[in-house]
This record gives sequence, structure tokens and C-alpha cells, in this order.
Amino acid sequence: MTTALSFQTLVTESQLRQLLVTSRKRLKLTQASLAQRVGLSQNRISYLEKNPGELSFRQLLSWCSVIGLELRLGEREAIEAKDVSEW
Repeated sequence: MTTALSFQTLVTESQLRQLLVTSRKRLKLTQASLAQRVGLSQNRISYLEKNPGELSFRQLLSWCSVIGLELRLGEREAIEAKDVSEW
């Protein structure tokens, strides 16, 4: 039995926040256990979950690896300016 892979397009920090928290909880990982695996404190994980824009690229890659996410980059389809207000 194979599991269908799903991909999510993220364009805002709040979308990243939701994905990181949901993925961690889906795996039943506490902030403390995630922190230990990525080499940060539990307090820092808590802060970064609330403020994902503060994540370094290295931290994001490590975090994604632990919670089973894959980071993909590509060109965006044409979108209206109102959709990129956080950029």
C-alpha cells in the first residue's frame, strides 16, 4: 500500500507556522523532543513556532528533516499583487 504524497504551497509566515506545528503534532512530538533533535532549546522551538520568519535556513532544513517534510522551490504561477501582501 502506498501513501499519496501531498504538497502544500506556502506564501506566508502563518502558513509555514501552521504546517510546522501540525506536522510536529501529527508525529506526536513535543516541542522538547523536537528541540533535542534539531539542537535547540524547547523555549526556542516555542518562539520559532510563533515566529517562523525568524528561522534560519539551516534550522528550517533540520526541522523539516525531523518532521518528515521536504522543501521544494520553484517558480510561481502568475498571481495577483493582493496575494503577496506579506512579501
